Amino acid sequence: MVEKRNEENEEKKSLSFVEQMVEADLAEGKNGGRIQTRFPPEPNGYIHIGHAKAICMDFGVAERYGGVCNLRFDDTNPSKEDTEYVDSILNDIQWLGFKWGNVYYASDYFQQLWDFAVWMIKKGMAYIDEQTSEQIAQQKGTPTTPGVASPYRDRPVEENLELFAKMNTPEAVEGSMVLRAKLDMANPNMHFRDPVMYRIIHTPHHRTGTKWHAYPMYDFAHGQSDYFEGVTHSICTLEFVPHRPLYDKFVDFLKEYDTEATRGADYRPRQIEFNRLNLTYTVMSKRKLHTLVDEKLVRGWDDPRMPTVCGMRRRGYSAESIRAFVDSIGYTKFDALNDYALLEAAVRDDLNKRSLRVSAVLNPVKLVITNYPEGKTEEMEAVNNPENEADGTHTITFSRTLWIEREDFMEEAPKKFFRMTPGKEVRLKNAYIVMCTGCKKDANGNIEEIYAEYDPQSKSGMEGANRKVKGTLHWVSCDHCHKAEVRLYDRLFNVENPAADERDFRELLNPDSLTVLEDCYVEDFATTRKAGEFLQFQRIGYFTPDLDTTTGHPVFNKTVGLKDTWAKINK
Repeated sequence: MVEKRNEENEEKKSLSFVEQMVEADLAEGKNGGRIQTRFPPEPNGYIHIGHAKAICMDFGVAERYGGVCNLRFDDTNPSKEDTEYVDSILNDIQWLGFKWGNVYYASDYFQQLWDFAVWMIKKGMAYIDEQTSEQIAQQKGTPTTPGVASPYRDRPVEENLELFAKMNTPEAVEGSMVLRAKLDMANPNMHFRDPVMYRIIHTPHHRTGTKWHAYPMYDFAHGQSDYFEGVTHSICTLEFVPHRPLYDKFVDFLKEYDTEATRGADYRPRQIEFNRLNLTYTVMSKRKLHTLVDEKLVRGWDDPRMPTVCGMRRRGYSAESIRAFVDSIGYTKFDALNDYALLEAAVRDDLNKRSLRVSAVLNPVKLVITNYPEGKTEEMEAVNNPENEADGTHTITFSRTLWIEREDFMEEAPKKFFRMTPGKEVRLKNAYIVMCTGCKKDANGNIEEIYAEYDPQSKSGMEGANRKVKGTLHWVSCDHCHKAEVRLYDRLFNVENPAADERDFRELLNPDSLTVLEDCYVEDFATTRKAGEFLQFQRIGYFTPDLDTTTGHPVFNKTVGLKDTWAKINK
């Protein structure tokens, strides 16, 4: 019994503070024991790994406690939103391994929100302000000094209703008027100082077309949408902490307005905030990510250098590794800057278990086995994945002329160089032990060919062939491989925290974030793999076929190295 209690206590300790709060609500019987969350992205861009953290929490809580998580698109600003982004978000959430209960849109509630706003006007709780946005901002004051009331704050209800109706016409001029809630211009919480509820936008909406010309602001639509849907826990990031009182206030007004509500008199979605996910050497601002794409500073939203979920997928990150990373950094009430190396470590750990091992040479030099018969070939067995026997094996062709890595040869090598050098033996992986006998150079002293002799009795797997040598090299047969393009990726920015740097973020971009190698060689088996599959180029790193691959022109993206060498280089 004591042991069981200890196990239960340990499990409690492992819960995030969000889950602990949810469990406390369940224990108190709130909402009849019902759990309902939602993930509410604005469809104005592609989601990034910061959103992935929120997705893991929103969907994870619902899954853990037998509830439901709905997907709701916050589509209240048609000037920035598009169905392209809706489709991408749906795809990315599914790829991450989550399932939503229902798909909703804030635009589903436009009429309800409009009617609610009309009710607030009639109650004297909202008014039309015809000042400019700059004037309104100036009159709001500061957290320590009260704001100044708008000259339109006390205009008659009928005039407010007439102008509000006018806001929703094609003739209304954008920026000419807004609807504001009449709250408290002296409240120390700036969000209470008569917040804007509606503004005029004439851009056609991706779902409602030109039906609406006045659109609700986020603070007015968000809590009400949660209320309409029956959300029990509104889980969001820390920047919404000061918005919470306003969230609750609008919901209180809505309960008073919605006299036929079936939620119960004490019902209110509970907002819980956690820290955002920030990564070194990248930015999460959608505005900046848009700029990178729009100004063609990257190759698109799914550029493998981008922190977007689709970019990470194209780079070769697995959904499981992203979820493992999010789980490892946890959820707190304090913002922090997470080292990109932690994400790469999670990716590396996951890919080690699932990647197929293949041979590839990125910086080739020719190796000729001079005593191997010309025209002869052998099929050598290669294990696909030593971490998973069920992945089986494939064959790689061995011949007299091979490609090896140029870095694996030194004509005059130091004592601890255990690769190829004249007079020393190395093993060619899955094949034979060879001894280097010399090399051929061009007029400039560059190595053109390396020569070696093989030991016919040293074939891998052959009885008595276990003679030990200190080095093992990978290779591909010159006549049995494919030329390939390989793309190597580095950090997108040169500074650790570009979001905090006062310089234009474009100036902080790393000019060497992408290196394209066009004269690489891969074994035949590698070219049968498709985009989204995971490969390990032996002794080099983890790679995946790119979407740009065509027949006769394979393209591979480097996902991550076998070790974290970047951190050491940049100390």
